[in-house]
Amino acid sequence: MNFVECHDEPIHIPGYIQSFGYLIGIDADSHSIAFFSENITDIFSIENSEILFGKKITDFPEVFKTILASDIFESLEDLTRRDNETYFDKIFIGEKELHLSVFRSKEYIFFEFEAVIGNPNKRITNKYDNFYIIGNEEEIWDQLLNTLFNIINYDRIMVYKFVEDGSGKVIAEKTNKNADSYLGLHYPESDIPRQARELYKKKRKRIFSDVHSEPVKIVSKLHDKIDLTFSSLRAMSPIHGQYIKNTGASSSFSVSIIIDDQLWGLVTCQNSVAKHIDLEDRMQAGIFTVLASNAYSSFKAKKELQYRLDLNTKASLLKSEFLKYNTLFESLVENKSAIRILPEADGLALISENYIVTDGITPELETIHNIIDWAYKNTEETIFISRTFRKDFGKELDLNETAGGIVIYFVEKSKNELLIWFRKEFDDHINWAGNPEKKIGTFIQNGEEKNIVSPRTSFETFKEDIKGNSRRWTSRNEIAIQSIRDVILETSHKQYVTIKNLNEQLKKVNEELDSFSYTISHDLGTPLTVMKLNAQMLLRSLSETSDKNKHKISSIIDEIDNMAEMMNDVLQLSRAKHSEIELEDLQTEQTIEKITENAKLTFGSPDSKVMIKNCPNVLADKTMMHQVFLNIVNNAIKYSSKQDHPVVHIEGYEEEDRVVYRITDNGIGIPETEKHRMFKIFNRMDNARKFKGNGIGLSIVHRIMNRIGGNVDYESTEEGTCFILTFQNPKFVKL
Repeated sequence: MNFVECHDEPIHIPGYIQSFGYLIGIDADSHSIAFFSENITDIFSIENSEILFGKKITDFPEVFKTILASDIFESLEDLTRRDNETYFDKIFIGEKELHLSVFRSKEYIFFEFEAVIGNPNKRITNKYDNFYIIGNEEEIWDQLLNTLFNIINYDRIMVYKFVEDGSGKVIAEKTNKNADSYLGLHYPESDIPRQARELYKKKRKRIFSDVHSEPVKIVSKLHDKIDLTFSSLRAMSPIHGQYIKNTGASSSFSVSIIIDDQLWGLVTCQNSVAKHIDLEDRMQAGIFTVLASNAYSSFKAKKELQYRLDLNTKASLLKSEFLKYNTLFESLVENKSAIRILPEADGLALISENYIVTDGITPELETIHNIIDWAYKNTEETIFISRTFRKDFGKELDLNETAGGIVIYFVEKSKNELLIWFRKEFDDHINWAGNPEKKIGTFIQNGEEKNIVSPRTSFETFKEDIKGNSRRWTSRNEIAIQSIRDVILETSHKQYVTIKNLNEQLKKVNEELDSFSYTISHDLGTPLTVMKLNAQMLLRSLSETSDKNKHKISSIIDEIDNMAEMMNDVLQLSRAKHSEIELEDLQTEQTIEKITENAKLTFGSPDSKVMIKNCPNVLADKTMMHQVFLNIVNNAIKYSSKQDHPVVHIEGYEEEDRVVYRITDNGIGIPETEKHRMFKIFNRMDNARKFKGNGIGLSIVHRIMNRIGGNVDYESTEEGTCFILTFQNPKFVKL
């Protein structure tokens, strides 16, 4: 027993036509008759139709005189040069008036006949062009249905719109008083399978006059079945015929809605009793559908143009904001809210190397790291878009409702620079026209029993709840993301050119600035000392009653101390960059212990509990190593000193050719949003304002560790901070 999937059914070569028409096919080169419908003898006086094979129509002048007299036949060579272009005429055979349609498809010329019904003087018109003065999409389709209802007069006429996955939805409808409404209902993709959609693009008007009538066989001596893609008479497939019957209809008619050369949707019509629509009426329905389609396309284009103009304005503003900053990451961070809002996302993560800055509603940082790892392993695209991200990868990546949908944009993979937009999970439901679940049935075709996907027998509303998805990323959202990408690429290029041009100047200026910093820091030491001594002497000379003046002078002395400390730090920063270094195998334990004891006194925290465990030797410059531990240990004790039970852990360990020290405190912690600027000079966190300092210490550490071939990093939570110092292991370096 064979199994036939809807997508596999060869609906373009059914071997039959519908009973309302007649067909003759001739070879395009020889003009000899190649095939015809079995019922051809109903309109032409031929006793034995077999005699037609291999002969020309001109061989039977008495039989085919009405065709031969037609203007179409007189210019047959000219009219059939192009494939699939149909030409029309009306002819009489006896007392019966027929529509004659002629077109060429590949190697054959098709002659189709069907009866003229209705008013014989009717003429097709397209004078109704008021679609173009309608102001919105809904009114365009309503106007079309009202117009077609007067022409076709079927029980139900609908506008059916396709969505991305091939399924569709009824977005407009007009019915008689007795018909149920299908407005808003969805239909699964298998209702109009892939090959059917392809045929609707090629043959844009299709009628099934009577689903209960028997089709008429095509008689042919050819081995290949005749391709009826462009035939108005093509018989419907048994599966589709059963589908129409299950809806309660006996006739159906459809017209393709083509927007931007794509099958956007269908005007689909159903009637409870068998009813044929005259060819001229079908053509007129096609003309009005084209008018409405063009009006919609124009309306859509105007809206799209306005959106793009607005987007260009926003992109220009964003570009000007980007150019205010020296690096791309700074530009992104300072404009993160605008970048999130432009494609209508709920959350945004900006990633550069190991830095992550977020805006809006996003997953936890650990989850974002998991998503980044997944992206590098699973996608080659520069831009990856999904509205089913949680549904598809929720278990694998431990996603919550904040990551229902996602857009990942790789700015520069080699530098781990990317942007991730998030959309929350959106609980949705679809009202289907009947249960869309597929069921298997059987039917007999050419005496052979076959299994098929059986059409639904009920079209009663079936509600399906959808979970795990976000709202759909629309084409506008994608355009917005591409616009952001363009801004990034353009400003990055401008920044690169600018930086390249300034690099040489900056190099000289930096050298002069470092030299100046060193000189100023050193030479101003003596004047500051003199100022402080004089202020102290003046303070001691004041009488006991001069408390106000004493307070002022004490403030002056404090500020002199602050200035001296800052100058000393700037001096150390300059030394860290320019001083000669001598790398040697150094012990650290005594240095760390001495720094720890002094720090407790300096920051008034004698109760701080400092636990030192394992202090392996490091490869470093002696002075610089002291400076590194001084800054890091001082910070650990200072920022934990206001806790009820301040604790600092210092532990070192070897890791192959590296020695790692972890200095952990239970202090104030470092917000994730500050990570990208932690090692910049004069940077101080908001939560550190109540502690004394000038924001230079970590810059010194960062510069020193780079010079001695090491690294500094940190981990931080609300419970405290751990600084990680990585030195070269002297055991692996030949001194």
